[in-house]
Amino acid sequence: MSPTEHPASERPTGLVDTEEAREILGMWLAEGEARVHAMLLVLGRFDSVNLAHGAQTGDYALGEVGRRMAHFAQDEFARASWLVARIDGGKFLLATRDKCSRERWQFLAETLADGVAQPMAGSALGVPQLWPHIALIRALSGDDPTNVLARLGDAQIALRGESGRRIVWIDRDLAPAGFDVGQIEAELRRSLERGAISLRFQPQFALADDALIGAEALVRWDQPLLGDIGGEALLRIAARADLTTQLTRKVIEAALDAVRGWPEGLKCSINITAADLAVVRFPDDLLRMVEERGVDPARLTLEITEQALLGDLDLAARSLGRLRNAGMRIALDDFGAGFCNFGYLKYLPLDFIKLDRIMLDGVAESARDRAVLRAVIAMARALELAVIAEGVENETQRRIALEEGCSAYQGFLRARPLPHEEFLALASGQV
Repeated sequence: MSPTEHPASERPTGLVDTEEAREILGMWLAEGEARVHAMLLVLGRFDSVNLAHGAQTGDYALGEVGRRMAHFAQDEFARASWLVARIDGGKFLLATRDKCSRERWQFLAETLADGVAQPMAGSALGVPQLWPHIALIRALSGDDPTNVLARLGDAQIALRGESGRRIVWIDRDLAPAGFDVGQIEAELRRSLERGAISLRFQPQFALADDALIGAEALVRWDQPLLGDIGGEALLRIAARADLTTQLTRKVIEAALDAVRGWPEGLKCSINITAADLAVVRFPDDLLRMVEERGVDPARLTLEITEQALLGDLDLAARSLGRLRNAGMRIALDDFGAGFCNFGYLKYLPLDFIKLDRIMLDGVAESARDRAVLRAVIAMARALELAVIAEGVENETQRRIALEEGCSAYQGFLRARPLPHEEFLALASGQV
């Protein structure tokens, strides 16, 4: 059964090959008036990576790029069909049938390029920073998939000699009319001032009995040109506009207001950024917001990533320690996706680690992957840390997470991120 015969939430994040990608594109393009959006991402000078650092490093880099692209697609196109394919060498294809404006497709390409260019873990292998170029197309029903791929490849070749340019359209040389980064940033500022930012809630379940235990608050912004955006894409806009702390404050306020209406005992996880932890008064501000809304701090979990800890680690530890002493719980998010600095586990006041979904990718098929999962969970137990599994997409992954000792999980197996009203319906047993 092909990947297009499953919702994105029900299939693994493994990549398809060129022939399967061509077959899937052909199916999509043959269906009514559906418009297919595709982008070809090419890693600049990738051949030199193999020559300078060896095939092992090159294979690692390709695998990491594929993982980043698949996870990016899963986040952005959760409700639509999509595919990520390895074409050849350092070339990857991302395509979707999601409704998407021209401006949004370019914006997503820019965001993905930023994500792929981020430094990789595996420094012991000497992985260099990679610089992607991307060609874009919006194909119409009836287009030939082979021709679409060929045109993307031809357009991307034009970028090789232009070191300062990384995005090109095959049917238009310039960025789409109306796409103005400064305008988007200004609109985000206005939206924050008006409170026009919404949350979705990713339900979390206990592994022992599958009971609902809470949710992670995820921010979304319905932007006129770019559509519904969130996650990494929204954070990049906020960072460029120096609005990260303002965005986090709005998320916290909205999450606290939501929790007040939840059934007793359900907990809410809120993501905290590096910019937040760099502000000395952040614990005071957060505790004041909690007190003003009458929310029990014990119902809150603050999630931080390793990226958020790359600044002043001492300040971060002090701030998190104060919030933990007030009753909140602290989780290290996306564990296993970055450099995995184990020093954080003993230095920071943590209650949980949240395993990145990469830790469950392939765990059912690979004894080695399962051994790594088992070792990480054993280490967490030794440090008296509970383990939450993220990105659980099928029953096999859920079963393995339970067998290996995780205490809770979240993922598309049980629920997608939900608007507040739908989460309340789930919490009250109406769905």
